[in-house]
Amino acid sequence: MRAVVQRVTSASVDVDGEMTGAIGQGLLVLLGVTHEDNESDADYLVDKIINLRIFDDDDGKMNRSLVDIGGALLVVSQFTLFGDARRGRRPSYTDAAPPEKANLLYEYFVAKARQSGTPVQTGVFQAMMNVTLVNFGPVTIMLDSKKLF
Repeated sequence: MRAVVQRVTSASVDVDGEMTGAIGQGLLVLLGVTHEDNESDADYLVDKIINLRIFDDDDGKMNRSLVDIGGALLVVSQFTLFGDARRGRRPSYTDAAPPEKANLLYEYFVAKARQSGTPVQTGVFQAMMNVTLVNFGPVTIMLDSKKLF
């Protein structure tokens, strides 16, 4: 399972002109699922993301987590995180999990994040979405439940 995590002052997602999720200060999480992923991958990433110390403390150092600041998550499914563009000019998405499996783990991830007490908003799985964000810093972190970058 892969996540691109962006520290934001605001972020929103809309589908067909209708806003489906919006947050103020917090994290935008673009989430991709592959064939081998399971609930333990989601558990790992939820814990890592909500406790990731990438928000400034009173001294301006990144020492505070989403939990510490009381921020929110906007979680958007994104199968293209498993795109492979090493050959040719069109990425292959064969590493992305099939929609049925990906949706189950996406929903599990969202539920697990909500269980932590973190406010969570979402996009719409498999929809064409417009995502708007103000990346503060900018701070963008790539996480993978299977490997380190």
